[in-house]
Amino acid sequence: MVYVIQEQTGKNILSAKKFGDFKILLPPGLQVTFSAGQVANKLYTDLSNFNDADYLLLIGDPIAIGIAMGVAFQWNNGKVKVLKWDKQEHVYYPIEINLYEFKNVHKESFTTQMEGDLNG
Repeated sequence: MVYVIQEQTGKNILSAKKFGDFKILLPPGLQVTFSAGQVANKLYTDLSNFNDADYLLLIGDPIAIGIAMGVAFQWNNGKVKVLKWDKQEHVYYPIEINLYEFKNVHKESFTTQMEGDLNG
């Protein structure tokens, strides 16, 4: 499934269809600024089945994109696949993100750096 965060009139997203069927989450023109809580609730419900096989198509209001990413990370244990448009090549590239993959590596590196700064 390709979850299209917000429908955009005049944008052709059909090339993303090769990654799965579309599910439009938000209508075009929706002002998230005035209804962020309602949008968050809707996205929380609509993305409740998000899993490793799914993608988010990052299109629409940046606030809606941020909310959708956070919700998808929550539903899928910190893992999300997104489709990013490449303006030069005119194709969508899949990008996999795992929030927890390097959690301990970064924590150890940060702790070592902090200890060095405090002692040095």
